[in-house]
Amino acid sequence: MTIDPAATPRHAAASPLHGLPAGWIVPAMGAGVGALMTARPGGHSNAPYAGCNLGDHVGDAPDAVALNRADVAALLGVRPVWLRQVHGHTVVRLASDSGLDGEPIEADGALTTEPGVACTVMVADCLPVLLAAPEGRGVAALHAGWRGLAGAGELGGRGIVETGVAALCEATGCAPADLLAWLGPCIGPSAFEVGADVLTGFAVSPNEPHPRFVPRADSSEAAPRWLADLAGLAQDRLVRLGVRAAHILGGPWCTVSEPSRFFSFRRDGRTGRQAACIWLAPRR
Repeated sequence: MTIDPAATPRHAAASPLHGLPAGWIVPAMGAGVGALMTARPGGHSNAPYAGCNLGDHVGDAPDAVALNRADVAALLGVRPVWLRQVHGHTVVRLASDSGLDGEPIEADGALTTEPGVACTVMVADCLPVLLAAPEGRGVAALHAGWRGLAGAGELGGRGIVETGVAALCEATGCAPADLLAWLGPCIGPSAFEVGADVLTGFAVSPNEPHPRFVPRADSSEAAPRWLADLAGLAQDRLVRLGVRAAHILGGPWCTVSEPSRFFSFRRDGRTGRQAACIWLAPRR
């Protein structure tokens, strides 16, 4: 994915968040919107989940995860709503009381038009996508693994990006061209090795060149492999939906290549999760 460095959000000036651990990211998502991408530094977890693991499903000590989540909530100043993610394309709409009953919300995306809650997705190689409607009218967070991005097994089908953009636009009365999108850290195009099943999931022919899938020269003819650009595939889908290319922000982060900064399932197997959060500032 190619992004103009001048369009990349600046960290410190974009948000009132203070005291963040090194390596955490504060995307600039417009007036009335707060956003945060956590990273590995900080927190209370021990190896192999050290330090700020936010996943409660990976084998980490529950007390450590609870402390890490409480620290994040204190930084945000609003309540993050944690999803049970299943690599699908369901997006739920959160109200101010969502998740308070303790029942897990099974989805891979969330949106809200209300202050007080943070739409939150966890990742460890999958792509976090944050969306913001203009004038602080609504926000969304999406968990985009390749299956969810491709359309949950449907060839070139309606995936998490299509679902999320449509849901946020409907909830806020805006058009895709009005949205601001941010693509966070994920497995990079030099590390994401895939087989023909992934190309098929995106309705791409293994026999035809494609800018987001680069054949590996050292793979065998019997079992060919490609290097896939996950963030680039998401960018393409956003543009096709009508989101302006100039409104798609992000950076060249690769979770696999920065072990001290990011959790990576592809690299480590047994590991933690970082989170992308987005919320609406309280109305005055």
